Amino acid sequence: MTAPSTFGLSTEARNLHWLLSNLVEEVPGVHSVTVVSSDGLMLLSSDPGHHEAKHAGPSDGPKGSSADLATIVSGIGSLTVGAAKLMDGGGVKQTMVAMDEGSVFVMSISDGSLLGVHATPDCDMSVVAYHMALFVGRAGHVLTPELRSELRTSMESAL
Repeated sequence: MTAPSTFGLSTEARNLHWLLSNLVEEVPGVHSVTVVSSDGLMLLSSDPGHHEAKHAGPSDGPKGSSADLATIVSGIGSLTVGAAKLMDGGGVKQTMVAMDEGSVFVMSISDGSLLGVHATPDCDMSVVAYHMALFVGRAGHVLTPELRSELRTSMESAL
């Protein structure tokens, strides 16, 4: 399996890949980042060469691969949107799950896509949330149907 190449991608797609890479490289404690479309498909990943789960055994659970993170982000997104509807809470802006050994953050992007981050348990949550908001602000307006299609095609060709 190979990572999707940014060669041949549009300027917008290359910029989103760059923004995603910067989020992982610049924010302390961030392990991996993914962008998932509103229908649950992974569009971008900080570690696109690692789509397959790294399971050591049948009961070990997710180990942080891109596919695992995308699945978790999609599920959390669906769950929180459903909960918000039941509670008449309006749109979900951000969800954070704190665990003993890590944290998962999910933030809505304007088109219904989701930005997901897996971070260390001792990360500065406000710094992670701030940088996620910056990503959403920069990426949200360019994540058009055409760009989502291009990103999907890029991810599929890497499989």
